[in-house]
Amino acid sequence: MSTTMSKEEIFDWVRNVLHKHFETPVERVTMDANLYQDLDIDSIDAVDLLIHLKQLTGQSISPDVFKQVRTVSDVVDAVHAHLQNA
Repeated sequence: MSTTMSKEEIFDWVRNVLHKHFETPVERVTMDANLYQDLDIDSIDAVDLLIHLKQLTGQSISPDVFKQVRTVSDVVDAVHAHLQNA
């Protein structure tokens, strides 16, 4: 995937993944939404999300980085940073 993806493009992709694979209503997926409290993502879902993010980036994102993620915005920022460093 392109290393020049904007945060908006990454957000759209994450929102679509959460909707398609986790049945999260699109309107609930906002940048401020907490993955665990607002979107009902559990630890197993978080691992699945990491797998989907690998499809976007073409590379694994460190689980250590993902431990810091709490909100959709955190996911977008982590993926954006990962793509910039790729």
